[in-house]
Amino acid sequence: MKKNKEKTGHGMISNIFYMMKIMFKVSHGLVIGEIAEHLLSSLPGKLISVIGLKYIIDEVTSGGDTKNVVIGIAAILIILVFSEIATSLFFELFAHREREKLDLGIQSMLYKKAAQLDLSKYDDPGYYSDFILAVEMSSDNIRYILTNVKHYIGEIVSFITISAVLLTIDPVCLLIVLISVGIFIPVGRYTGNLMLKRREAITEKHRKGDYFARLFYLRDYAGEIRTGGLFPLLNRRFKESADEIISTQDKYVKKIDKIFFVQETSIQVIGFMLALTLYIGYRTLVTGDMSAGDFVATFNGAVQIGGGVLYLTVYGVRQFTERSGMIDKYRIFMAEQSKVNDGKEVAACGAPETITVKNLSFSYTGSEEDALTDVSFEIKPCEKIALVGYNGAGKTTLTNLLLRLYDVTGGSIEIGGKDIRDVTVESHRARFSAVFQDFQIFGATVGENVALEKDFDEERVLDALKKAGFTKHLPNGVNTVLLREFDDDGLMLSGGEQQKIAIARAFYKNCPYIILDEPSANLDPVSEYELNKAISRTCDDRTVVFISHRLSTTRHADRILMLENGRVIESGSHDELMAKDGKYAYMFRLQAEKYSEHNS
Repeated sequence: MKKNKEKTGHGMISNIFYMMKIMFKVSHGLVIGEIAEHLLSSLPGKLISVIGLKYIIDEVTSGGDTKNVVIGIAAILIILVFSEIATSLFFELFAHREREKLDLGIQSMLYKKAAQLDLSKYDDPGYYSDFILAVEMSSDNIRYILTNVKHYIGEIVSFITISAVLLTIDPVCLLIVLISVGIFIPVGRYTGNLMLKRREAITEKHRKGDYFARLFYLRDYAGEIRTGGLFPLLNRRFKESADEIISTQDKYVKKIDKIFFVQETSIQVIGFMLALTLYIGYRTLVTGDMSAGDFVATFNGAVQIGGGVLYLTVYGVRQFTERSGMIDKYRIFMAEQSKVNDGKEVAACGAPETITVKNLSFSYTGSEEDALTDVSFEIKPCEKIALVGYNGAGKTTLTNLLLRLYDVTGGSIEIGGKDIRDVTVESHRARFSAVFQDFQIFGATVGENVALEKDFDEERVLDALKKAGFTKHLPNGVNTVLLREFDDDGLMLSGGEQQKIAIARAFYKNCPYIILDEPSANLDPVSEYELNKAISRTCDDRTVVFISHRLSTTRHADRILMLENGRVIESGSHDELMAKDGKYAYMFRLQAEKYSEHNS
């Protein structure tokens, strides 16, 4: 990720325009409306404090017509009331809805990009932290940037307008204000960088703290926390994480607060209260060059310009600098190119063809050792292949490579004599149905969970559930909602029932290749036996690759590949490997002995 920053880091102005362009694309009405609303709500009040009060005071002090004073006051009230009504109508009738539209539009773009990310990106802690930051801070960045931009435009318009008024009264006042504020511009930029560093440090700490927080409210961990007495340990770790967050905040806040204090007191006391007040007081009381109205207009105008310039050159720059770094993370995330790229051809999803693995090697990002080394084998059409071996042997990595969730770092995988990298990723994966070891059940209907799409064939879903051995009563049939994220009456399933839903996905999808990673891990022996029969009975015309630590399920495979330390060390049928009396035979007998001891 650091390399990406060096290559794709952008300037502050570039980042702001980038985000504004995205927001304008999603809701141009909101962007234009927010800017117009801010000008309408802020500019009249500022001009009234300068021009309006000057007019009224000059009329009163010069003995002018009372009617003119009343008309002036009435005009001010009408302008302020109109501004308030227009602002309220904008927010009530338009802004709230469009803000939701903008948030959802940006999030949709992020989620679409996240769904396209290579799995290797999740293995990179630095990139993953920035990825989480980009997603979590997207809505916050949208509102913050839009607010800052409209304030910035408003201050520019105010500065130009009020400066023109002051120039007609006394240019020296404007010069005093600009000098007082200008010398602190570098300080604003420095504090902006400090605030960005603080946000980055805090985000990393919050990620750790959020992990412990999730443990206390996710159902998956509830049983072990309650029965294992884990609360004191987890609570202590959570408090340690909270202490890290607080100490990190203290480290930056104390330094930032000191800079703020020096900056504010210097500008306000030395600049406005001393230099400016002495000058306009002298011209009003001593030389008489200024009227009372000029005095008020000059002082109020100077304060308005001072605050505006302070925002434009210090506060605004500081806030934009801070947010620019966040936008840069967003841009890097959105611009990230997949390493698993499309080939030029579209793979046909027809009958199974021979899968050939040639001298395959693979290593994970940041790892010095290969997860797979010089692996070669061939899978014939409709063969049933079992991958076995100890944890970390490379079994799941191999199936991930078959699915092109990762690309090989050496060698190749071919289907029907064609390298899988030569076809599009979508068409390649369409040839496979995969049930992962860490499968997930989603907050959706049973039918949607099996088909993994909104529109599904009800009869095919029921048939797939039957083949997977799912017998639980469904109150609303395949339209029964699972989990309770979106439905308070959602159906909750046991671990074994959830696994049968996941297995049904393999039976539902019409494709030539099936990958099953520990398909019977949560099943009882009877369900496991029925599953093996279903696979044998219904998958005669498909190639099946499955991983299993229960070697009783592998004996029915056409061929077994025994992996160890990323290499295939044995290959053959169950009987052949038992006769060879190698590692597979040792593992099988060890499990058989434990099973016999358990039954005895």
